[in-house]
Amino acid sequence: MNSTIRIKLSVMMFLEFFIWGAWFVTLGTYLAINLQASGSETASVFSTQSWGAIIAPFIIGLIADRYFNAEKILGILHIAGALLMYQMYQSEQVGMFYTYVLGYMILYMPTLALVNSVAFNQMKDPEKEFPNIRVWGTIGWILAGLSISYVFHWDSSEGVTQGLLKNTFLLSGIAAFVLGIFSFALPKTSPKIVSNEKIRVADLLGLDALKLLKDKNFAIFFISSILICIPLAFYYQNAHPFLTSAGIENPTGKMAIGQISEALFLLLIPVFFVRYGFKKTILVGMLAWAIRYALFAYGNGGDLSFMLIIGIALHGICYDFFFVSGQIYTNSKAGDKYKSAAQGLITLATYGVGMLVGFAVAGWITDNYKMIDGTINWQMVWIIPAGIAFAVFLLFALLFDSKKEKEIKAI
Repeated sequence: MNSTIRIKLSVMMFLEFFIWGAWFVTLGTYLAINLQASGSETASVFSTQSWGAIIAPFIIGLIADRYFNAEKILGILHIAGALLMYQMYQSEQVGMFYTYVLGYMILYMPTLALVNSVAFNQMKDPEKEFPNIRVWGTIGWILAGLSISYVFHWDSSEGVTQGLLKNTFLLSGIAAFVLGIFSFALPKTSPKIVSNEKIRVADLLGLDALKLLKDKNFAIFFISSILICIPLAFYYQNAHPFLTSAGIENPTGKMAIGQISEALFLLLIPVFFVRYGFKKTILVGMLAWAIRYALFAYGNGGDLSFMLIIGIALHGICYDFFFVSGQIYTNSKAGDKYKSAAQGLITLATYGVGMLVGFAVAGWITDNYKMIDGTINWQMVWIIPAGIAFAVFLLFALLFDSKKEKEIKAI
Protein backbone atom coordinates (compact mmCIF):
# COMPACT_ATOMS: atom_id res chain seq x y z
CA MET A 1 0.00 0.00 0.00
CA ASN A 2 1.48 3.35 -0.99
CA SER A 3 1.56 6.29 1.40
CA THR A 4 -1.16 8.26 -0.43
CA ILE A 5 -3.69 5.43 -0.11
CA ARG A 6 -2.67 4.83 3.52
CA ILE A 7 -3.29 8.50 4.34
CA LYS A 8 -6.67 8.46 2.57
CA LEU A 9 -7.80 5.35 4.43
CA SER A 10 -6.60 6.78 7.75
CA VAL A 11 -8.52 10.03 7.16
CA MET A 12 -11.59 7.96 6.24
CA MET A 13 -11.43 5.99 9.50
CA PHE A 14 -10.75 9.15 11.53
CA LEU A 15 -13.81 10.95 10.18
CA GLU A 16 -16.03 7.84 10.34
CA PHE A 17 -15.64 7.54 14.09
CA PHE A 18 -15.21 11.25 14.82
CA ILE A 19 -18.76 11.64 13.49
CA TRP A 20 -20.14 8.96 15.83
CA GLY A 21 -18.15 10.04 18.89
CA ALA A 22 -19.08 13.71 18.47
CA TRP A 23 -22.81 13.25 19.12
CA PHE A 24 -23.57 9.76 20.45
CA VAL A 25 -21.67 10.10 23.74
CA THR A 26 -23.56 13.22 24.87
CA LEU A 27 -26.92 12.11 23.44
CA GLY A 28 -28.38 10.87 26.74
CA THR A 29 -27.67 14.17 28.50
CA TYR A 30 -29.05 16.20 25.58
CA LEU A 31 -32.28 14.19 25.51
CA ALA A 32 -32.86 14.41 29.26
CA ILE A 33 -32.02 18.09 29.76
CA ASN A 34 -32.72 19.81 26.44
CA LEU A 35 -35.63 17.74 25.13
CA GLN A 36 -36.95 16.62 28.56
CA ALA A 37 -37.15 13.02 27.33
CA SER A 38 -38.25 10.26 29.70
CA GLY A 39 -36.22 7.11 30.20
CA SER A 40 -38.38 5.15 27.76
CA GLU A 41 -38.17 7.93 25.15
CA THR A 42 -34.40 8.03 25.56
CA ALA A 43 -34.32 4.26 25.17
CA SER A 44 -36.29 4.53 21.92
CA VAL A 45 -33.81 7.05 20.51
CA PHE A 46 -30.82 4.91 21.46
CA SER A 47 -32.48 1.80 20.05
CA THR A 48 -32.24 3.34 16.57
CA GLN A 49 -28.64 2.07 16.62
CA SER A 50 -29.96 -1.47 16.91
CA TRP A 51 -32.52 -0.98 14.15
CA GLY A 52 -29.75 0.41 11.98
CA ALA A 53 -27.63 -2.66 12.71
CA ILE A 54 -30.53 -4.97 11.79
CA ILE A 55 -31.26 -3.15 8.53
CA ALA A 56 -27.60 -2.62 7.54
CA PRO A 57 -27.03 -6.12 6.09
CA PHE A 58 -29.87 -5.56 3.61
CA ILE A 59 -28.39 -2.26 2.40
CA ILE A 60 -24.95 -3.84 2.06
CA GLY A 61 -26.14 -7.11 0.56
CA LEU A 62 -28.83 -5.76 -1.75
CA ILE A 63 -27.05 -2.61 -2.97
CA ALA A 64 -23.40 -2.18 -1.98
CA ASP A 65 -22.24 -5.69 -2.84
CA ARG A 66 -24.16 -5.81 -6.14
CA TYR A 67 -24.55 -2.56 -8.01
CA PHE A 68 -22.27 0.30 -6.94
CA ASN A 69 -18.72 0.89 -5.78
CA ALA A 70 -18.45 0.90 -2.00
CA GLU A 71 -16.73 4.29 -1.84
CA LYS A 72 -19.54 5.93 -3.86
CA ILE A 73 -22.28 4.51 -1.62
CA LEU A 74 -20.23 5.59 1.39
CA GLY A 75 -20.18 9.14 0.04
CA ILE A 76 -23.90 9.24 -0.73
CA LEU A 77 -24.87 7.83 2.69
CA HIS A 78 -22.72 10.35 4.57
CA ILE A 79 -23.98 13.34 2.56
CA ALA A 80 -27.57 12.27 3.18
CA GLY A 81 -26.64 11.67 6.83
CA ALA A 82 -25.27 15.20 7.09
CA LEU A 83 -28.66 16.58 6.04
CA LEU A 84 -30.43 14.48 8.68
CA MET A 85 -27.89 15.55 11.29
CA TYR A 86 -28.77 19.17 10.51
CA GLN A 87 -32.44 18.34 11.07
CA MET A 88 -31.48 16.83 14.45
CA TYR A 89 -29.66 20.08 15.24
CA GLN A 90 -32.81 22.08 14.54
CA SER A 91 -35.31 19.69 16.15
CA GLU A 92 -36.92 20.79 19.42
CA GLN A 93 -39.32 17.90 20.06
CA VAL A 94 -38.29 14.37 20.96
CA GLY A 95 -40.84 12.86 18.56
CA MET A 96 -39.42 14.51 15.46
CA PHE A 97 -35.91 14.08 16.79
CA TYR A 98 -36.49 10.31 16.98
CA THR A 99 -37.59 10.24 13.33
CA TYR A 100 -34.41 11.98 12.20
CA VAL A 101 -32.15 9.79 14.36
CA LEU A 102 -33.80 6.62 13.06
CA GLY A 103 -33.26 7.75 9.49
CA TYR A 104 -29.68 8.71 10.26
CA MET A 105 -28.80 5.40 11.93
CA ILE A 106 -30.27 3.42 9.03
CA LEU A 107 -27.84 5.33 6.82
CA TYR A 108 -24.86 5.35 9.19
CA MET A 109 -24.66 1.74 10.40
CA PRO A 110 -24.00 0.33 6.89
CA THR A 111 -21.03 2.72 6.56
CA LEU A 112 -19.22 0.80 9.33
CA ALA A 113 -19.04 -2.19 6.99
CA LEU A 114 -18.32 -0.02 3.94
CA VAL A 115 -15.22 1.65 5.41
CA ASN A 116 -13.86 -1.80 6.28
CA SER A 117 -14.61 -3.01 2.76
CA VAL A 118 -12.80 -0.06 1.19
CA ALA A 119 -9.82 -0.54 3.52
CA PHE A 120 -9.51 -4.32 3.13
CA ASN A 121 -9.72 -4.03 -0.65
CA GLN A 122 -6.39 -2.14 -0.63
CA MET A 123 -4.53 -4.53 1.67
CA LYS A 124 -2.32 -7.47 0.84
CA ASP A 125 -1.81 -8.43 4.50
CA PRO A 126 -4.90 -7.25 6.44
CA GLU A 127 -3.79 -8.79 9.76
CA LYS A 128 -0.79 -6.48 9.83
CA GLU A 129 -2.07 -3.47 7.89
CA PHE A 130 -5.66 -3.05 9.15
CA PRO A 131 -4.91 -2.26 12.84
CA ASN A 132 -2.68 0.63 11.79
CA ILE A 133 -5.55 2.06 9.74
CA ARG A 134 -8.38 1.24 12.18
CA VAL A 135 -6.61 2.90 15.13
CA TRP A 136 -7.30 6.27 13.46
CA GLY A 137 -10.98 5.62 14.04
CA THR A 138 -10.35 5.35 17.78
CA ILE A 139 -8.25 8.53 17.63
CA GLY A 140 -11.14 10.27 15.85
CA TRP A 141 -13.60 9.24 18.59
CA ILE A 142 -11.16 10.40 21.30
CA LEU A 143 -10.50 13.79 19.70
CA ALA A 144 -14.24 14.36 19.25
CA GLY A 145 -14.77 13.94 22.98
CA LEU A 146 -11.76 16.05 23.93
CA SER A 147 -12.90 18.83 21.57
CA ILE A 148 -16.40 18.95 23.05
CA SER A 149 -15.04 19.20 26.60
CA TYR A 150 -11.80 21.14 26.35
CA VAL A 151 -12.11 23.22 23.16
CA PHE A 152 -15.80 24.09 22.84
CA HIS A 153 -16.90 23.43 26.48
CA TRP A 154 -20.37 22.42 25.28
CA ASP A 155 -20.75 19.82 28.03
CA SER A 156 -19.88 22.19 30.91
CA SER A 157 -22.66 22.91 33.40
CA GLU A 158 -23.19 26.32 31.78
CA GLY A 159 -23.03 24.87 28.28
CA VAL A 160 -25.60 22.18 29.02
CA THR A 161 -27.93 24.72 30.66
CA GLN A 162 -27.62 27.05 27.67
CA GLY A 163 -28.39 24.22 25.24
CA LEU A 164 -24.97 24.20 23.61
CA LEU A 165 -24.95 20.40 23.33
CA LYS A 166 -27.09 20.77 20.20
CA ASN A 167 -23.93 22.00 18.50
CA THR A 168 -22.59 18.44 18.60
CA PHE A 169 -25.06 17.56 15.84
CA LEU A 170 -23.85 20.48 13.75
CA LEU A 171 -20.23 19.39 14.28
CA SER A 172 -21.07 15.80 13.31
CA GLY A 173 -23.04 16.99 10.30
CA ILE A 174 -20.12 19.03 9.01
CA ALA A 175 -17.75 16.08 9.50
CA ALA A 176 -20.25 13.78 7.74
CA PHE A 177 -20.49 16.15 4.78
CA VAL A 178 -16.69 16.37 4.54
CA LEU A 179 -16.38 12.56 4.63
CA GLY A 180 -19.16 12.27 2.06
CA ILE A 181 -17.29 14.48 -0.41
CA PHE A 182 -13.94 12.92 0.49
CA SER A 183 -15.30 9.40 -0.12
CA PHE A 184 -15.41 9.99 -3.87
CA ALA A 185 -11.63 10.40 -3.81
CA LEU A 186 -11.10 7.05 -2.05
CA PRO A 187 -9.69 4.02 -3.92
CA LYS A 188 -12.25 2.31 -6.14
CA THR A 189 -13.94 -0.69 -4.55
CA SER A 190 -16.06 -2.52 -7.10
CA PRO A 191 -19.11 -4.69 -6.27
CA LYS A 192 -18.19 -8.21 -5.19
CA ILE A 193 -21.32 -10.03 -6.30
CA VAL A 194 -22.82 -10.30 -9.77
CA SER A 195 -26.04 -8.28 -9.75
CA ASN A 196 -28.18 -11.07 -11.21
CA GLU A 197 -27.15 -13.64 -8.60
CA LYS A 198 -30.03 -14.99 -6.53
CA ILE A 199 -30.55 -13.11 -3.24
CA ARG A 200 -30.99 -15.18 -0.08
CA VAL A 201 -32.12 -13.49 3.15
CA ALA A 202 -30.22 -16.15 5.06
CA ASP A 203 -27.01 -14.97 3.42
CA LEU A 204 -27.69 -11.31 4.21
CA LEU A 205 -28.33 -11.97 7.90
CA GLY A 206 -25.75 -14.72 8.32
CA LEU A 207 -28.44 -17.24 9.25
CA ASP A 208 -26.50 -20.12 7.74
CA ALA A 209 -24.21 -19.80 10.75
CA LEU A 210 -27.08 -20.90 13.00
CA LYS A 211 -25.81 -24.41 12.31
CA LEU A 212 -22.93 -23.58 14.65
CA LEU A 213 -25.40 -23.49 17.55
CA LYS A 214 -25.42 -27.28 17.51
CA ASP A 215 -22.09 -26.92 19.29
CA LYS A 216 -23.00 -26.51 22.98
CA ASN A 217 -20.07 -24.22 23.74
CA PHE A 218 -20.84 -21.91 20.83
CA ALA A 219 -24.51 -21.82 21.83
CA ILE A 220 -23.53 -20.77 25.37
CA PHE A 221 -21.23 -18.09 23.96
CA PHE A 222 -23.98 -16.90 21.58
CA ILE A 223 -26.56 -16.57 24.36
CA SER A 224 -24.03 -14.91 26.66
CA SER A 225 -23.18 -12.41 23.91
CA ILE A 226 -26.82 -11.34 23.66
CA LEU A 227 -27.26 -11.12 27.44
CA ILE A 228 -24.08 -9.12 28.08
CA CYS A 229 -25.37 -6.46 25.66
CA ILE A 230 -28.13 -5.63 28.15
CA PRO A 231 -25.68 -4.08 30.67
CA LEU A 232 -23.66 -2.66 27.76
CA ALA A 233 -26.72 -0.61 26.72
CA PHE A 234 -26.85 0.95 30.19
CA TYR A 235 -23.39 2.43 29.63
CA TYR A 236 -24.16 3.96 26.25
CA GLN A 237 -27.50 5.34 27.40
CA ASN A 238 -26.82 6.46 30.95
CA ALA A 239 -23.09 7.06 31.50
CA HIS A 240 -22.95 10.66 30.26
CA PRO A 241 -26.15 11.82 32.05
CA PHE A 242 -24.91 10.11 35.21
CA LEU A 243 -21.48 11.77 35.11
CA THR A 244 -23.11 15.13 34.37
CA SER A 245 -25.53 14.82 37.30
CA ALA A 246 -22.67 13.68 39.55
CA GLY A 247 -20.93 16.98 38.88
CA ILE A 248 -17.97 15.58 36.92
CA GLU A 249 -16.36 18.38 34.94
CA ASN A 250 -15.78 17.81 31.21
CA PRO A 251 -17.58 14.43 31.21
CA THR A 252 -17.28 13.92 27.44
CA GLY A 253 -13.51 14.38 27.54
CA LYS A 254 -13.21 12.07 30.54
CA MET A 255 -15.27 9.39 28.78
CA ALA A 256 -12.62 9.44 26.04
CA ILE A 257 -10.44 7.65 28.61
CA GLY A 258 -12.53 4.59 27.73
CA GLN A 259 -11.44 4.71 24.10
CA ILE A 260 -7.79 5.22 25.08
CA SER A 261 -8.13 2.18 27.33
CA GLU A 262 -9.74 0.26 24.46
CA ALA A 263 -6.75 0.92 22.21
CA LEU A 264 -4.26 -0.13 24.91
CA PHE A 265 -6.01 -3.33 26.03
CA LEU A 266 -6.41 -4.43 22.43
CA LEU A 267 -2.65 -5.01 22.47
CA LEU A 268 -2.95 -7.29 25.52
CA ILE A 269 -5.46 -9.73 24.01
CA PRO A 270 -2.81 -11.91 22.29
CA VAL A 271 -0.92 -12.15 25.59
CA PHE A 272 -4.04 -13.23 27.49
CA PHE A 273 -4.98 -15.78 24.83
CA VAL A 274 -1.57 -17.41 24.96
CA ARG A 275 -1.27 -17.38 28.73
CA TYR A 276 -4.84 -17.95 29.94
CA GLY A 277 -6.91 -19.18 26.98
CA PHE A 278 -10.22 -17.99 25.56
CA LYS A 279 -12.52 -18.82 28.49
CA LYS A 280 -10.53 -16.95 31.13
CA THR A 281 -9.97 -14.00 28.80
CA ILE A 282 -13.66 -13.57 28.09
CA LEU A 283 -14.58 -14.10 31.76
CA VAL A 284 -12.30 -11.22 32.69
CA GLY A 285 -14.22 -9.07 30.22
CA MET A 286 -17.58 -10.10 31.71
CA LEU A 287 -16.45 -9.54 35.29
CA ALA A 288 -15.13 -6.09 34.33
CA TRP A 289 -18.70 -5.05 33.42
CA ALA A 290 -19.95 -5.98 36.91
CA ILE A 291 -17.03 -4.22 38.62
CA ARG A 292 -17.44 -1.11 36.48
CA TYR A 293 -21.10 -0.70 37.36
CA ALA A 294 -20.43 -1.37 41.04
CA LEU A 295 -17.89 1.47 40.94
CA PHE A 296 -20.51 3.70 39.32
CA ALA A 297 -23.09 2.70 41.93
CA TYR A 298 -20.96 3.52 44.96
CA GLY A 299 -18.73 6.31 43.61
CA ASN A 300 -19.61 9.98 43.47
CA GLY A 301 -18.46 13.24 41.92
CA GLY A 302 -16.66 14.32 45.08
CA ASP A 303 -14.17 12.40 47.22
CA LEU A 304 -14.97 9.13 45.43
CA SER A 305 -14.75 10.52 41.90
CA PHE A 306 -11.72 8.28 41.28
CA MET A 307 -14.12 5.31 41.32
CA LEU A 308 -16.02 6.79 38.39
CA ILE A 309 -12.81 7.41 36.45
CA ILE A 310 -11.67 3.82 37.06
CA GLY A 311 -15.09 2.64 35.86
CA ILE A 312 -14.64 4.58 32.63
CA ALA A 313 -11.08 3.26 32.19
CA LEU A 314 -12.37 -0.32 32.47
CA HIS A 315 -14.06 0.12 29.08
CA GLY A 316 -11.00 -1.35 27.35
CA ILE A 317 -11.26 -4.60 29.29
CA CYS A 318 -15.06 -4.68 29.05
CA TYR A 319 -15.14 -4.24 25.30
CA ASP A 320 -11.91 -5.81 24.04
CA PHE A 321 -11.79 -8.86 26.28
CA PHE A 322 -15.36 -9.80 25.49
CA PHE A 323 -16.26 -8.54 22.03
CA VAL A 324 -12.90 -8.73 20.28
CA SER A 325 -12.15 -12.07 21.92
CA GLY A 326 -15.60 -13.22 20.87
CA GLN A 327 -14.93 -12.27 17.26
CA ILE A 328 -11.71 -14.29 17.32
CA TYR A 329 -13.52 -17.26 18.87
CA THR A 330 -16.34 -17.03 16.32
CA ASN A 331 -13.81 -16.93 13.50
CA SER A 332 -12.08 -20.07 14.81
CA LYS A 333 -15.35 -22.00 15.23
CA ALA A 334 -16.87 -21.03 11.89
CA GLY A 335 -14.00 -21.97 9.60
CA ASP A 336 -13.85 -20.79 6.01
CA LYS A 337 -17.34 -21.99 5.13
CA TYR A 338 -19.30 -19.87 7.63
CA LYS A 339 -16.70 -17.22 8.53
CA SER A 340 -18.52 -14.18 7.13
CA ALA A 341 -21.97 -15.52 8.01
CA ALA A 342 -20.95 -16.19 11.62
CA GLN A 343 -19.53 -12.70 12.14
CA GLY A 344 -22.68 -11.21 10.62
CA LEU A 345 -24.88 -13.32 12.89
CA ILE A 346 -22.98 -12.30 16.03
CA THR A 347 -23.20 -8.63 15.04
CA LEU A 348 -26.93 -8.96 14.40
CA ALA A 349 -27.44 -10.76 17.72
CA THR A 350 -25.42 -8.30 19.82
CA TYR A 351 -25.76 -4.81 18.33
CA GLY A 352 -29.15 -5.71 16.92
CA VAL A 353 -31.22 -7.92 19.26
CA GLY A 354 -29.12 -7.73 22.45
CA MET A 355 -28.78 -3.97 22.59
CA LEU A 356 -32.35 -3.43 21.44
CA VAL A 357 -33.49 -5.32 24.54
CA GLY A 358 -30.80 -3.61 26.62
CA PHE A 359 -31.87 -0.07 25.72
CA ALA A 360 -35.51 -0.91 26.52
CA VAL A 361 -34.53 -2.38 29.91
CA ALA A 362 -32.25 0.58 30.69
CA GLY A 363 -35.04 3.05 29.86
CA TRP A 364 -37.56 1.15 31.98
CA ILE A 365 -35.17 0.94 34.95
CA THR A 366 -34.31 4.65 34.71
CA ASP A 367 -37.99 5.64 34.69
CA ASN A 368 -38.77 3.38 37.64
CA TYR A 369 -36.00 4.87 39.77
CA LYS A 370 -36.82 8.50 39.04
CA MET A 371 -37.74 10.43 42.17
CA ILE A 372 -40.70 12.78 42.59
CA ASP A 373 -38.37 15.78 42.26
CA GLY A 374 -37.10 14.49 38.91
CA THR A 375 -33.73 13.22 40.17
CA ILE A 376 -32.68 9.63 39.51
CA ASN A 377 -31.57 7.00 42.01
CA TRP A 378 -28.37 6.29 40.08
CA GLN A 379 -27.14 3.75 42.60
CA MET A 380 -29.98 1.35 41.74
CA VAL A 381 -29.69 2.14 38.02
CA TRP A 382 -26.11 0.80 38.13
CA ILE A 383 -26.55 -2.03 40.64
CA ILE A 384 -29.07 -3.77 38.37
CA PRO A 385 -26.81 -4.04 35.27
CA ALA A 386 -23.93 -5.00 37.59
CA GLY A 387 -26.07 -7.92 38.78
CA ILE A 388 -27.00 -8.87 35.19
CA ALA A 389 -23.34 -8.82 34.12
CA PHE A 390 -22.33 -10.97 37.10
CA ALA A 391 -25.14 -13.45 36.34
CA VAL A 392 -23.88 -13.78 32.75
CA PHE A 393 -20.36 -14.25 34.14
CA LEU A 394 -21.57 -17.15 36.31
CA LEU A 395 -23.58 -18.66 33.45
CA PHE A 396 -20.56 -18.71 31.15
CA ALA A 397 -18.14 -19.85 33.86
CA LEU A 398 -20.30 -22.82 34.82
CA LEU A 399 -21.55 -23.99 31.41
CA PHE A 400 -18.71 -23.29 28.95
CA ASP A 401 -16.38 -26.31 28.83
CA SER A 402 -12.91 -25.10 27.83
CA LYS A 403 -11.60 -28.68 27.79
CA LYS A 404 -13.58 -29.35 24.62
CA GLU A 405 -12.05 -26.41 22.79
CA LYS A 406 -8.96 -26.51 20.64
CA GLU A 407 -6.27 -23.92 21.16
CA ILE A 408 -7.35 -20.57 19.70
CA LYS A 409 -4.78 -18.18 18.33
CA ALA A 410 -5.39 -14.47 18.84
CA ILE A 411 -3.64 -13.57 15.59
